[in-house]
Amino acid sequence: MANENGEGVDRRDFMLASAAAIGAAAALIAGPAQAQTADAPASTETGAKTGTVYTGDVIGGKKVISSLDVNELEAGQKQHLYFQGVETPTGQHWYVSVTVARGAKPGKRVVLTSGVHGDEMSSIHTVHTVMNQLDPAKMSGTVMAVTDISRPALESMQRRWPNQGRGIDLIDGNRIWPGNENGPTAPSRHTGLLFNRLLRPNADAAIDFHTGTTGFEVTAFNIGEVDRPEVKAMLDLYPVSQILNMPKAAYPTVLHNAFIDAGIPAIAPEIGAARVLNHEMIALFVEGTMNVLKHYGIVDGPMGRTAKGMAVFVGNSGFPVLATAGGIVEHLVKLNDKVVPGQKVAIQRNSFGEVVAEYTTGVAGEISGLRSDAMSEPGNPLVFVLFNKPTQDGVETYPE
Repeated sequence: MANENGEGVDRRDFMLASAAAIGAAAALIAGPAQAQTADAPASTETGAKTGTVYTGDVIGGKKVISSLDVNELEAGQKQHLYFQGVETPTGQHWYVSVTVARGAKPGKRVVLTSGVHGDEMSSIHTVHTVMNQLDPAKMSGTVMAVTDISRPALESMQRRWPNQGRGIDLIDGNRIWPGNENGPTAPSRHTGLLFNRLLRPNADAAIDFHTGTTGFEVTAFNIGEVDRPEVKAMLDLYPVSQILNMPKAAYPTVLHNAFIDAGIPAIAPEIGAARVLNHEMIALFVEGTMNVLKHYGIVDGPMGRTAKGMAVFVGNSGFPVLATAGGIVEHLVKLNDKVVPGQKVAIQRNSFGEVVAEYTTGVAGEISGLRSDAMSEPGNPLVFVLFNKPTQDGVETYPE
């Protein structure tokens, strides 16, 4: 969801990262090691790679690519590929799943991504559901889905990528876009490879799906810059009642803004809690995404439900209410509730059942997120309120 204060690793995170590192050894890594620059296709003027390059490897019957041009795939067909990502510490590679539904007729290209954070399951299921509804023989244009971008994080269903470069570190995969193929960390190189050779060259529009982080649940809402007409058109096609209107300058280095920087309209849906499947919310975002594909003429059919007629609350910032004590948290508000300044939103009790803290909101707005773990230590966010800040003053930094 939002930016964290730092990348320090406490003992619990250290243990989680260690488990992830052990799991990485058993992850999907196969085939001979190949240099990251081997057989690289020519660059365009914008720096994006062009052309399809097959490495010669096959995993589970699926061909491996190091670069892709969807226009070179067979029309009217759906194909499953693996993209060769960054090298692992053993010199092999992380492989990323790619599904391409290329229509029988030419048209727009839409890219759907998920798995940038490893604990966000509803986002992955949303993309799977959309892709399973597509019939390339009846489509005009192409839809490409990449559902497991941060493979090492997904292996242990944790938010951050366990990087091994200089001792164990946990890197947020959605704070380093567009990446750098020759960057200082494996995650930076991985995102650079993906963005330059897979995502940007095949996108006329993009949607990067997310959920709340582990221990924190969010409403069904979209992040996008409403002052951009093409972005606003996409936002309006979803039947959800909250929009975080965050300009690119206030939310840098996330994937959907890397697309924006490349001139590609993009949004980022947020779909409930991490680590679970919220089928009710998933249905809203499947319907909205199908509306987007109809908007771009990729699939036919009447529009489903949209934001039209809904009371959509649009805010430009999130107000965090942070725990000041340890103990059990009791929320006094629900997701989507309207609140006013000074309103009590939560209380906290110690192990004797005594109230040790009471929490209020400092702004008027709507509840967009609540801590789902009942226990909390000082510093954890308990509540987020979507609101409108009179003047925005640079990068938004949110605690997690």
